[in-house]
Formats: sequence, structure tokens, C-alpha cells
Amino acid sequence: MLVRIVKMSFEPSKIQEFLANFGTVKTKIRNFNGCNFLELYRDQNNTNIFFTYSYWDSEVDLNNYRHSDLFKGVWANTKPLFNAKPEAWSVNKLHSLK
Repeated sequence: MLVRIVKMSFEPSKIQEFLANFGTVKTKIRNFNGCNFLELYRDQNNTNIFFTYSYWDSEVDLNNYRHSDLFKGVWANTKPLFNAKPEAWSVNKLHSLK
């Protein structure tokens, strides 16, 4: 399993547009083949910074998503809203406690 973490910083005036866009695509992203989990987080102190966490069966599945028409549409709507370059990490989960 692969965990994908993406940090995004938005123009404050564009946050509601981002949230509306995310609301329309979140289920499609979560239901994409190989995606098992999707969450959106918002920084408590810098409220224009958001993170997505998604779990993927494999890097192949993540790359299939990243090259899909779905991703291209999501990216086309999201990219103009940024006020800083997004950052992304693909990581392996080592420990999980509940």
C-alpha cells in the first residue's frame, strides 16, 4: 500500500471554490481503481493550507489516476487557485495505532 500526501496552499479568496470543486470530485477520486481511502485536512493556523491523504494499492494505481481524464479535470480546476507550488509525497506506512 502507498500513502499519497499532497500539500496545497490557496489564495484565500479561492478557498470556497476549491472546497466546492473538491466536493464534486471526492467520491470519484475515492472510487478510482486502486484508491482505498481519501481525506482532506485543513491547517489549524494557516487556514489557506490543505492536505489530502489517499491510500493506493500500488504506485501503478496512483500513476494510472495521475494520467487519467479525471485527474486532468481536477488539476485544471485546482491549479489556478494555488498561491504556492503544491508539494506531494508518496510514503509507506510503517506503524498505525488506534
